[in-house]
Amino acid sequence: MYNFTTLPPLSLYIHVPWCVRKCPYCDFNSHKSPDSLPEQDYIDAIIRDLEQEIPFIWGRTVQTIFIGGGTPSLFSAEVYERLFSSLRALLPMSHNAEITLEANPGTVEQQRFADYKAIGINRLSVGVQSFNAQSLTALGRIHDGQQAIKAVETAHKVGFKNLNLDLMFGLPHQTAKTAKEDMETAIALSPSHLSYYQLTIEPNTLFHQQPPTLPDDDPIIDWQIDSQQRMAKAGYRQYEVSAYAKDNQQCRHNINYWQFGDYLGIGAGAHGKVSDAAKQTITRRSKQKQPQAYLSSAGSSDVILTNELIHTKDIGFEFMLNALRLTDGFPTPLFQQHTGLPISHIDKALQQAEQQGLITWNIQRICPTEKGQRYLNSLIKLFLPENE
Repeated sequence: MYNFTTLPPLSLYIHVPWCVRKCPYCDFNSHKSPDSLPEQDYIDAIIRDLEQEIPFIWGRTVQTIFIGGGTPSLFSAEVYERLFSSLRALLPMSHNAEITLEANPGTVEQQRFADYKAIGINRLSVGVQSFNAQSLTALGRIHDGQQAIKAVETAHKVGFKNLNLDLMFGLPHQTAKTAKEDMETAIALSPSHLSYYQLTIEPNTLFHQQPPTLPDDDPIIDWQIDSQQRMAKAGYRQYEVSAYAKDNQQCRHNINYWQFGDYLGIGAGAHGKVSDAAKQTITRRSKQKQPQAYLSSAGSSDVILTNELIHTKDIGFEFMLNALRLTDGFPTPLFQQHTGLPISHIDKALQQAEQQGLITWNIQRICPTEKGQRYLNSLIKLFLPENE
């Protein structure tokens, strides 16, 4: 039985499901865009979807908003402005809410970035992935290296101080030289945040059906270490497995995910997780994935694809699955605050992890050790229900 005395922070995730084309490595809910994007109809559907969710979070303040995809930068600033007007009318929003929009270099222009900034979007996340022509072609990206550089320079020019670049490594045809050049170019562009992660082959992707030739693991590890050292020297501190930020520029929205905060999921295929103090429950729900199914059902019960209560036996694993990705761990009281359960609920697993040298913990903080970060999957498995 949960016992919430306070509720976790609340975020809002909005999904835009269309891309110019589907990348062969992508397992997100994205679909090739039609010749004419139904911008207005989709915003109407999002508003209906949100109105239906309001009773579950009534009176709670939204701390962060993240517009992801797909490619949200396919939509104009005008439709987002209309969306934000409805959001402000429907939801209390923090005066300093972090509002992120994902953009791809092949779908942006200077005026569009300026318009996004003008309507209140204060953080951009640009999906660069690589600056190398051969790597970009292998990844199926629609931009080239110069377009990526121009997009970042444009974001700076129009005033985005909070700017993330997504960069991948372990790519087809990548070498130590091109991996180093990618990182050096990214650092030279001076974003406030870097998301740096290895390409993995996911089920239900073209790469899974037709696997590309990837570099061997040993050199990939060397490239990662070299890039981490370059980022550290340039002032980017690693605060999560794949996230690096300059001082006070961590992604607040993602930190809320990693700390088992609450979030509404609005849009085609979006997922949400909401705690309820009155009912003492935690519920996960997801929405219809196919854009047409979402458009026709938003605002009705048919839009709900899944709706599941999280059982208390699963909470230790659910919480630790993401919280232990944070390099500094988390304050020990956060577990009870965000799960409604005492820390004793996971006492056995904590003791096992400590005995194996994977964490340090006390009444103030629980933190993965260097060994725990290296063997993160093994550490997280200790919190599976069957091990409790």
